[in-house]
Amino acid sequence: MSGSLSLYLSMATFALVSSITPGPVTILVLGSSVKYGFQPALRPVFGATAGFCLLLLIVGFGLHQLIIQVPEITLFIKWAGVAFLGWLSWKLATDNGKINTERARKSPSVLAGAAVQWLNPKAWMASVAGTGVFIADGDRVLLWQFVILYFVVCFSSVALWAVAGSFLRHYLHNDALVRIFNRCMAALLLACAIYLLLH
Repeated sequence: MSGSLSLYLSMATFALVSSITPGPVTILVLGSSVKYGFQPALRPVFGATAGFCLLLLIVGFGLHQLIIQVPEITLFIKWAGVAFLGWLSWKLATDNGKINTERARKSPSVLAGAAVQWLNPKAWMASVAGTGVFIADGDRVLLWQFVILYFVVCFSSVALWAVAGSFLRHYLHNDALVRIFNRCMAALLLACAIYLLLH
């Protein structure tokens, strides 16, 4: 029993560390929450969480073997991710800074949140590492448990960034301040893209 508890705590810790630390997803969610409010930002939060858990499940069911055998897959994901992050940073940098009080439909979608995960090489590596460490023996029941646990921890962790954004939203009273904030977020996204290129 203590062994199982220790395993689940290790899984939860892995999920927390890989979810709550700053990265493309958290930057996207923070920026969305500042511009559109907390509830609209939950769309990319859910998308990123569901997208990663689906990736984790697929990798756990054997995709990691294909990734190891065909390294070009990782290279393609890397370049697609860099291009996507570059596009997101451009959109943020050129945004007019108007805070939407009507919670427009323009806020990032569930699909956008999932796309950030699927085009993030770090998410792929985290999936491979997580399944390699915790599901090395191919136990499908344990894999499902890991995915469910990861969903809860990841959603909660990324949602904290939406809370932070909604808090900041109250202090960014004019378009000029929001533009400065957006450009800072754009610079961080661009830095993520450059980091991916160099590693």
